Amino acid sequence: MRAIMVREHGGFDALRVEEVPTPELGPGDALVEIRASGVNHLDAWVRRGVPGHRFPLPMILGCDGAGVVTAVGAGVTSVRPGDEVVLAPGLSCGACLPCAEGRDHLCAAYGILGETRHGTAAQFASVPARNCMRKPASLSFAEAAAVPLVFLTAWGMLIDRAGLRAGEVVLVLAAGSGVSSAAVQIARLFGATVIATASTARKREAALALGAHVVVDHSAPDWGKEVFAATGRRGCDVVVEHVGTPTFATSLRALRKGGRLVTCGATAGSEVTLDLKPVFFKSLSILGSTMGSRGSLMRVLDLVEQGRLKPVLDRVLPLADVAQAHRALEDRTAFGKIVLEP
Repeated sequence: MRAIMVREHGGFDALRVEEVPTPELGPGDALVEIRASGVNHLDAWVRRGVPGHRFPLPMILGCDGAGVVTAVGAGVTSVRPGDEVVLAPGLSCGACLPCAEGRDHLCAAYGILGETRHGTAAQFASVPARNCMRKPASLSFAEAAAVPLVFLTAWGMLIDRAGLRAGEVVLVLAAGSGVSSAAVQIARLFGATVIATASTARKREAALALGAHVVVDHSAPDWGKEVFAATGRRGCDVVVEHVGTPTFATSLRALRKGGRLVTCGATAGSEVTLDLKPVFFKSLSILGSTMGSRGSLMRVLDLVEQGRLKPVLDRVLPLADVAQAHRALEDRTAFGKIVLEP
């Protein structure tokens, strides 16, 4: 089968389209013919490498996927050949206390497809059968592949970590990203007022169309003042942050007393300078968040099935154009998700 393999860290030339053996099935696994695979910043981190972290290379990339089950391993009864499925990206032991409590993303053995186990950027993928969830019938395979990682991450940030409540004001950084385009929708669904940021006129228009009430340009030097004015000078209850170094200080200042900043990444730099005085004087919370539980993804997929949440698909490219996809991701030219088709 064809697959996108990273054998050593590097630039776009580290993305190799290779012919590799079709994966074998283990007990409890399902073999899925991948019809579409989502592209995420995690793919770029695996390709480039992260200082202080060791990825188990070589690795087939791809966290998100949708396709058709073609075979199942011993003991599998939850899916069968012919089922159309969307793949949950998280991997856990299934036996520890966090897993038993439905907090599998906090499992000590937690991993992600395409990061700790071969992923979905291939013609076939072998995954634990419990990672196969029914594909919403209303979605194409490309649309379904655009859902799991970003909506699960956004749900984990807003609902599980920040405890979003109806009527609150939410600031969503970089609305054109996959996570933020999902966060705008989730915040609106839960009755929040949404202020989004985007660096181009095209993305600002798209964010408004997606449901943001106000959109500001975070490349402007005084964008924080514009956010503050949009809240009636009260500040925001919640900030969804994943940009990092260039925006973190302003994001923190945008919070009102008792506000919560939740971050899932640092796509533009992870080093920040923090003045603790406003943190304790204003009773602020800074929350980290990575992924979310399988149960949360099931809730997301139900809402997608109902049409209350919608995947934001920027473009679909053939698997061989993976370098173009990574370049668009790093140049921030996309609004929503880029998906590859084998």
